[in-house]
Amino acid sequence: MTFYQKPKSINAFDAKFEAQKIAFAPVAFQVARCLLKFGILKYIDSANGINATKEHITSHCNLSEYAVTVLLDMGLSMGLLWQEGEQYHLDKIGHFMLHDNMAQTNLNFIHDVCYQGLFELESSLVEGKANGLKTFGDWPTIYPSLSELPKQVKKSWFDFDHYYSDHAFDALLPLIFKNKPKSIVDIGGNTGKWALACTTYDTDVIVTIMDLPGQLRVALSNAKQHNLLDRIRGFECDLLDENSPFCSGGDLYWMSQFLDCFSEEQILTILRNTAANMHSSSELCILETYWDRQPFEAGAYCVNATSLYFTAMANGNSRMYHSKEMLKLISQAGLYIDEDIDNIGLGHTLLRCKLKPQD
Repeated sequence: MTFYQKPKSINAFDAKFEAQKIAFAPVAFQVARCLLKFGILKYIDSANGINATKEHITSHCNLSEYAVTVLLDMGLSMGLLWQEGEQYHLDKIGHFMLHDNMAQTNLNFIHDVCYQGLFELESSLVEGKANGLKTFGDWPTIYPSLSELPKQVKKSWFDFDHYYSDHAFDALLPLIFKNKPKSIVDIGGNTGKWALACTTYDTDVIVTIMDLPGQLRVALSNAKQHNLLDRIRGFECDLLDENSPFCSGGDLYWMSQFLDCFSEEQILTILRNTAANMHSSSELCILETYWDRQPFEAGAYCVNATSLYFTAMANGNSRMYHSKEMLKLISQAGLYIDEDIDNIGLGHTLLRCKLKPQD
């Protein structure tokens, strides 16, 4: 991609305005959220320029005239709205804020999971710890605590995680099963959605989910609800514990949006452990969103922003990687890339890896 390879073409006046937008970005974020939460954008959209005055909006949205006024004024400045006489209309940005699932999924994730904790970004950067996580509890990383997060926080976390992975499922399943694996080891399976998709796609495959105890309980509960405990199994494992057992001999090892949860040193350890437990014809398939492989600049923006979630909230030492960094680690782990496919789903890349031939 060609992002960020030359200075932006923008005059000084507009650049200064963009700087002010950044300075007031938390205000703009919360205004957009409130315009959605109180149904103001929805009402204006449905009114279609009729009865969309401040007075009508106030009576419909159960807010004071003062509250509606400050939201509408900032909505105009943000380009969410425009005004014709006394009537308010959605501008294009407001339309997508209201109707685009990605925008709302990202907004809910940032508000519910990250917003308060991002106040600790500075200390997280200095100390290399996810200091923002203390907003929810006294945990070293977010992963063992996912099942213990507040209900709305947990919902927004999983909605965000699944939104991006689920869009890739239809394209991925034929690629994953082209060599007809009999056993798949799903490393970091979370709620088991991928395991369920695999067992639906191929009625003979056995899927073993390797994960922490809290996530495994959720995944196996979901498998039980679908009467699939005979083909979806759990393997309790702490991948950062060198003494933790590792599932060996799988035909295909699967890591989806997983390695970005670890530092480069930790990724290398995980990849080496995986390679050590693969048989000679095993495959390792890695699905990630690399910021340099995004088809559009908006995708790269979202991916790079997500890195700061890892910094402040998740673990303090991982991020969304440049693909070259991951390719280097894969090679160092004794693996080679057999297939490299971009633009799957919403900007995912699939790397199909195999063991390097022994000398």
